[in-house]
Amino acid sequence: MSVIVTDEGFRPDDWTGGFASLDELAPGQALNVAADTDPEALRGRLDGIELIRIEFPSFSNGRGLTIGRWLRTMGFTGRLRAAGHVLADQYAMTRRVGFDEVEISEDLAARQPEDQWQFRADWRAHDYQSRLRGDASPFPRNA
Repeated sequence: MSVIVTDEGFRPDDWTGGFASLDELAPGQALNVAADTDPEALRGRLDGIELIRIEFPSFSNGRGLTIGRWLRTMGFTGRLRAAGHVLADQYAMTRRVGFDEVEISEDLAARQPEDQWQFRADWRAHDYQSRLRGDASPFPRNA
């Protein structure tokens, strides 16, 4: 089982449609994207997709952040989920680049309990660029 992390805390996964690669995607399924995917391969193919889950194979592999940001700049407005080895310390960064939620294992949730994720849930308050501009608005999703 997986645990979904949002700004409100931990919750169970509510997605029941299943996940598939772009080549196998059927209506009602969510798109599962590997960390080595070229975001340009997804351009023009995002219509009708409600949820995209991007894999993070290692906490030190930031390619998923780049893919997520590219998807938002391409106009994807559905749910965007980071899945895998994302640490509580990285939560604010995932939110800033456009992710809505993070999917972690129950083992990771036990090692990094909800309060550690909640501590970082006010991700807008620690945005360096916003502090320089003198506002608290996050980076626009579809800039």
